[in-house]
Amino acid sequence: MNIFSRKTLTNATFTLALATSASLAMAAHHGDHELSVKGMDQDVSGGTVSAHMIKAAENGWLVVHRTDKAMKPGPVVAYAPLKKGNNKDVTAILQEPVKSGEMLMLMLHGEDGGMKTGVFEYTLGAKEDGPVRKDGKLVMDVITAK
Repeated sequence: MNIFSRKTLTNATFTLALATSASLAMAAHHGDHELSVKGMDQDVSGGTVSAHMIKAAENGWLVVHRTDKAMKPGPVVAYAPLKKGNNKDVTAILQEPVKSGEMLMLMLHGEDGGMKTGVFEYTLGAKEDGPVRKDGKLVMDVITAK
């Protein structure tokens, strides 16, 4: 291998390493921008409701609120714990009946401000284990019960 080839190979390797480092740094920096909750309309007659995918920056909660066309979160009807990162097919047990046609808001809540870790302490309007926001907006998805 001549000097020109070695220099080109060294520069290419350095450039690739630099690009990889930059990509990883950007992913870590923008990790909170990927927060999301994805659900779909579903049959809740079995007493449960599920989110297809949730991306969380920290351990927290899937919280299911009643809602309507005004899209304001209402009373909590179910919740389930989440781990930091990707959570697939998260199921929460309904704590009260939900009828076909009712709208449910699947929302990402944190595990902050409460007295005990791992115990869901949120009540509507409280700060304990409260909603997570991204760019000032709630991280949530609205579904319709079937």
